[in-house]
This record gives sequence, C-alpha cells and structure tokens, in this order.
Amino acid sequence: MQEMQIQWRRMRLPLWLKVLWTLWVIVWVPLYWKYYGAQNFLWFCDLANFFILVGLWLESCLIFSWQATGLLIFQTLYAVDLVWALIADSHVTGGTEYMFDVQVPLFLRLMSLFHIVTPPLLLWGIWKLGYDKRGWKYQTLTAWIVVPICYFWRGQYDINWARGLFGKEQHFVPGIVYLLAYLVIVPLAVYRPTHRLLQWWAGRSTGDRGGTANFKIVVSE
Repeated sequence: MQEMQIQWRRMRLPLWLKVLWTLWVIVWVPLYWKYYGAQNFLWFCDLANFFILVGLWLESCLIFSWQATGLLIFQTLYAVDLVWALIADSHVTGGTEYMFDVQVPLFLRLMSLFHIVTPPLLLWGIWKLGYDKRGWKYQTLTAWIVVPICYFWRGQYDINWARGLFGKEQHFVPGIVYLLAYLVIVPLAVYRPTHRLLQWWAGRSTGDRGGTANFKIVVSE
C-alpha cells in the first residue's frame, strides 16, 4: 500500500494524457457501438483502448506490455497498409479498405486513426514505466478467452479473424480445428516473438540511458 502511494505521488505519466484518453473513450464508445455494433469491441485493437485507459491511470507497465505484445505487429501492418493505400492506391495486407469507403461517415473513419496512435503510445508507455515479461502470457490468456467468443458469437463478422484470415471465413479445415490452431500458433508465432523483441529493446534502451531507474525490465519468467 505504501509503495502504491509513493508511485501515485511520483506520477510518471502526464495527467493531461490520462484525461484526454478518458474523454476520447467516452466519445468513441457510443459512436462505435451505434455504427458497428457491440461485437466490434471484441477486436483486440478496440479492447486495447479500454486497457490503455486503465493502464494510464494505474501507470501499469504490465498493461502496456500486455497490449504491446498483442498489438504492435498488427497495428504496424495496419499503418503500413493505410499509408501505402494513400500513396499507391492499393493495399499491401488489407484491413483498411473501409477508410476509403465514402459510405462510411468521414468522422467515423477519422476516429479509426487511433490505430496509428496506439503503437507509439504503447512503446512510449513501456519506455516510461518499464517492460513486464508477463505481458505476452496475459495476452495469450486474453486470446484464449476472446477469440472463442468471436468464433461462436456473431461469427459472421470474423472478429479477430476467428473464422479465417483477413476477414474471410476459411473452409480448408473444420472450423474448430482452425480455432484450436489459431489459439496455439498466434501466441507462439506473434506474441512470443514480439515479447522477445520488446525485451531486447527494453534492455538496450536501459543501457543507452545509463541504466535509468524508471525504465526497467520487471518480473522474472
């Protein structure tokens, strides 16, 4: 308890950012709910907005590390696809086509730019608070809970690609086999390597900053 009080007094993340993100979520939730439906909040990128909100107020390196291991690769691909589409009028990985759909209200498309903000915000949070090695395990557990929900509830939306890659339901193997493979492969092929990369980056940055105390790798494996 005393340690929590000390950390609160030594606020490491600016209050204005916490308030701004809170206001953003308050505005974002009802609009997304109205236009996209409740199932849309199961996307990991959308769930992250809530986790980041909590992480900012608690100044939790675990939450920032947790979200970073699950989002950095996919959000970076989103940014690359969006920028490439703006330059070359074509898509590299897909997933941003709706950003150019005039039938989607412009203000709603502009709100989706949070996908671009999230990766640098997560990295900045880790830089300020430290990196927690448990993050990828928490993200794995999150996937084990959320992806089956996406598969069985309103599966036609293929949230988080629970039924097939790139928003298209696959038919090569039985759906349940695909789901089980997803729950094994994604943590090992995405979350774990991202964890290793972040762990390396955190250690390297600590060295570059002369071992500064407020940027550390915490929690042993």
